[in-house]
Amino acid sequence: MATEKTEIPATEEFSEEIQKSFDLFGKAKDALLSEALWLNVGLIALKILLIIVLAGLVVRIGKAVLRRIFSVRLKRPLSDRRERTLLKLLENVISYVVYFAAILAILSTFNINVAGLIAGAGVLGLAVGFGAQSLVKDVITGFFIIFEDQFSVGDYVRIGEAEGTVEEIGLRTTKIKVYTGELHIIPNGNIQEVVNSSIYNSLAIIDVRVSYETNIPKAESLIKEFLASLMDDENYGDLLAPPDLLGVQALEPNHVVMRISAETAPMMHFGLARRLRMDLKQFLQENGIEIPYPKMVMVDSKPSG
Repeated sequence: MATEKTEIPATEEFSEEIQKSFDLFGKAKDALLSEALWLNVGLIALKILLIIVLAGLVVRIGKAVLRRIFSVRLKRPLSDRRERTLLKLLENVISYVVYFAAILAILSTFNINVAGLIAGAGVLGLAVGFGAQSLVKDVITGFFIIFEDQFSVGDYVRIGEAEGTVEEIGLRTTKIKVYTGELHIIPNGNIQEVVNSSIYNSLAIIDVRVSYETNIPKAESLIKEFLASLMDDENYGDLLAPPDLLGVQALEPNHVVMRISAETAPMMHFGLARRLRMDLKQFLQENGIEIPYPKMVMVDSKPSG
């Protein structure tokens, strides 16, 4: 006797699919409206917010403590340059360390294995380190620039083609601002030679030209008189000692060059030299000493009849 197969009508299969869809929708609805779910979400959000707020407070407190410590030590002039640079570097280090710890804490709130991430990052960092030798070179060079106090923030330096004021020293790059406004960002590993003009006092060199008809001893006496009066002039506060008249520097075809040297505070010699040239020119003119300038002489070759 043949076995008859029982066939389920298509309408019953469609009804079962609809019922399953409704069941899934009901479970999803129950899950979304679950009190435990929203308590967990709220707890995680609260933890993240607290971590961010605490990280910001720790960074601000750490920087305030550093500034307080360095404000006392910066009263010593000899350590001023170096400690200002170290202060900015330590502030950056505090920010990096605290925010990195905050990121790890946030990841741990999502039950992410932070230890595994750190171990993986260490292996990845080792692999990247072999291909990032220039970066390692920049960091090591930056460390020795700061450790050896080669130059500091605010110094006037020349590094390669860049000449200007040091705006920032990092472990990877150094930023130099030129007086015309350009900012040079130089990788520390590329720094081969540094000319620092801010460590020692500067020397202003002023050349004064007088005509051959000038009485040189008289001119020297007048110039020395003028130079001796500068120490009492408030416009020359950057002078550290009375300027010296070195004497006749050169005998040019049209004039005699007399040289003056003046010791000033670091990097103050440019402005002082300009001011001194202007005042000295006026002083010599008032005392009958002529500053030579090109003159044209007309000669008539025809005899007068």
